[in-house]
Amino acid sequence: MNTLKVTQKGFTFIEIMIVVAIIGIIASVALPSYIDYVRRARATEATSVLADMRIRMEQYFQDNRSYVGGPCAAPAGTTTTFFAFSCSAGPTATTYTLSAAGSGDMAAFSYTVDQTNAKTSTTNTGGGSCWTTEASC
Repeated sequence: MNTLKVTQKGFTFIEIMIVVAIIGIIASVALPSYIDYVRRARATEATSVLADMRIRMEQYFQDNRSYVGGPCAAPAGTTTTFFAFSCSAGPTATTYTLSAAGSGDMAAFSYTVDQTNAKTSTTNTGGGSCWTTEASC
């Protein structure tokens, strides 16, 4: 007697669909977290350049006893991919406000710092947290 044994190889359609569903669920959780992580990393560009600008303004004040004519632009060689930096309303003898306005993917974010080192940040992206709603952070 001859018995013929048939063996199957591969996956069934149901098994493949289960794997696809699992990957979809993982991606739907991971993608928003990744986007938030990227935004937070890009925000460091604004805060670090503003801190550098503030130091330069304070050094200028130490030398001139006035902020008028101080270095209100981002330092030369600074890569400003996602933010534009400026002095809001120009510096006076005793006050200044430095600002960073987001552009591109970071257009909803803005940061400011003044001569007293008072820092503000605002977002306007709609949603439910400081990163996703119009709020002062």
